[in-house]
Amino acid sequence: MKSQSKVLLILSALVLCFLFLLIHILNIRPIITYSIIYISSSIIFIFISYLILKNEIPFRYVVGFVAVGILLRVSFISVNPIGSDDYYRYMWDGKVQSAGINPYLYLPNDPALQKLHSEIIPKFVNNPELKTIYFPLSQWLFYAGYSLSGEAAWGYKLLLLISELITLLALFLLIRKKNLPDKYILLYALCPLPIIQFSLDAHLDGFGLPLLILALFFYVDNKKILSLIFLGLSFSIKPVGLLFLPILFFYENKFTDKIKIVFIPLIAFGFQFLPYIFSSNPFEAFFVYAKNWMFNGIVFNIIDSFIQNNQTARIICGILLVICFLPFVFNKLDLLHKYYYSVLLLMIFSPVVHPWYIAWLAVLLPVFPKWSGIFYVGLSSLTVFTVLNYQLNGLWEEYPIVLMLEYIPVIAIFIYELRKETKLFLWNVKQVN
Repeated sequence: MKSQSKVLLILSALVLCFLFLLIHILNIRPIITYSIIYISSSIIFIFISYLILKNEIPFRYVVGFVAVGILLRVSFISVNPIGSDDYYRYMWDGKVQSAGINPYLYLPNDPALQKLHSEIIPKFVNNPELKTIYFPLSQWLFYAGYSLSGEAAWGYKLLLLISELITLLALFLLIRKKNLPDKYILLYALCPLPIIQFSLDAHLDGFGLPLLILALFFYVDNKKILSLIFLGLSFSIKPVGLLFLPILFFYENKFTDKIKIVFIPLIAFGFQFLPYIFSSNPFEAFFVYAKNWMFNGIVFNIIDSFIQNNQTARIICGILLVICFLPFVFNKLDLLHKYYYSVLLLMIFSPVVHPWYIAWLAVLLPVFPKWSGIFYVGLSSLTVFTVLNYQLNGLWEEYPIVLMLEYIPVIAIFIYELRKETKLFLWNVKQVN
């Protein structure tokens, strides 16, 4: 590693640390500090990614920078979330379960739960007109977090920290299995998105990423049943991994293997509902959310602005996603390569793309260090303007200029990468023939 590049990388990491330190020490409105640091750290991350990709980094430096990423995560373990109030729903669901009550039965303000009310919850629970949308595995994690620390954040965040450590370990194993440079793990370890969205704002998706990466690792390691179990469990946090099923289904040649691809993940996903399904409907609020919510979806917003019909716009986006997804199912790209592009397509066509959803793409960067993903992870920080306006003025509003700045570079790079992949594939075919 050249001395100039080494100095730049160290300085960039120090600037990243300094920015996150400001969250702890600045006394101005937390959301203002949060917004400035989120955007600036994300821009620095794009530069750090350039340094990582363009330079050889000795293993001892990789270990040191990973340690920095872990310390940044640890620093937020007792800090209350700033950019999101989802945590209060997690806390509430955990408290309800700790009282021995089915979390899918009641609205937060139902009189039957009055004895559980405190000064914090369910007062700060968002969307109190809905029952919980979270699946049972998530509910058990909420229960574990509440059992550790009650209405304090550290118990649940400790579980998230452990989950992030498992993610880093699983990524390291997958990188080694694929014979990739160890330095690529820094694309996740130093990425501001998981640090802010999981370690600070405590979003649930942090529990799904290690399940997904372990599923990918075990599949590459030819432990397919174990892989499919972990894949099914990842659906319990967020069903992003469903994209992998058709890819695997058509990848396998034997009929018995195809059957396993379909049923093992669905069984692993379905067993968790047994304690609840006969006394409540765990999918009730989830379907309401899936049917109506929208945020930061570029294609959906464009279509909906023309036809002015939420449901029709969703159907059109779904059709377009399938049309664009199918070529990746049947092409000759590397199996995991297909999955990276499929997740990116899902984000482009989805009606709802909160920044923590993009973490499902960010966690793939150490395996597929693509600039489309790096820019998407960095530029998604611009969505914080909506959160800033909401917390300061009480108005939840999307900005077309933010959508354009976020997505136009990503889609342009994505198209360039696809053209490059296609040319490389055609060249390889020509060489073989």
